[in-house]
Amino acid sequence: MHILQTTSFQKAVNKLHANQKKDLDIAVKAIRKNPVIGDKKVGDLSDVYIYKFKIAKQLKLLAYTYEARSKTLILLAIGSHENFYRDLKKSYKT
Repeated sequence: MHILQTTSFQKAVNKLHANQKKDLDIAVKAIRKNPVIGDKKVGDLSDVYIYKFKIAKQLKLLAYTYEARSKTLILLAIGSHENFYRDLKKSYKT
């Protein structure tokens, strides 16, 4: 399986501390094992899945898409719930 990252995802990951990156790696491995583990969104974000997990006891959302034909996982964004969907809609254009 190929895993790609958007530039906005990479920028958010670069701001994380080492222990937070470990929690993120665990979440990405869980998604890699089962790409449809997240909640599928509807409407403008109909191709996007949202996986909820905790980093240092704080809830984070990870947005991703999965293309079954090419077995490609694209990590779109990570962040807290505040303004997450609004910012995701601005950056993700289908």
